[in-house]
Amino acid sequence: MSWYLQALKKYAVFSGRARRKEYWFFVLFYVIIVVVLSIIDAMLGLQFGQGVGILSTIYMLAVLIPGLAVGVRRLHDINKSGWWILIGFVPIIGPIILLIFALMGGTAGDNTYGPDPKAAAA
Repeated sequence: MSWYLQALKKYAVFSGRARRKEYWFFVLFYVIIVVVLSIIDAMLGLQFGQGVGILSTIYMLAVLIPGLAVGVRRLHDINKSGWWILIGFVPIIGPIILLIFALMGGTAGDNTYGPDPKAAAA
C-alpha cells in the first residue's frame, strides 16, 4: 500500500525514475479499487451506459495523471523517453510493447533520467 501512496504523492511528477515495485503495486491497487468501486456501483445502481459506474469513473479520472506519471517514471527507469507511453495508442502492438517495458529491469546505476532508485532504497 505504501508504494501506491508513494505514487499518489508524486501526483504529477514526470521526472525521475520508478522501480518496477512502485509501478506494479500502483497497478495492483488501482485494479483492486476499480473492481471494488464497480461492484459498489452495481449494487447501488449507479451505472450508466454499458455497465460503467459513476464512482469507478470518478476514481479513474482522479488517478489518470498519477498513473501516467508513474508510467513515464517507469520508462525512465529503463532509460526510455516518457514519450514512449504514447505507443499505447497503437492498436494491439502498443500495449504489448508497454507491458514488455514495464516488466524489464531498470538500468543499474545512474542513467539519463536520474539516480538508480533501487540503489537509493538500499
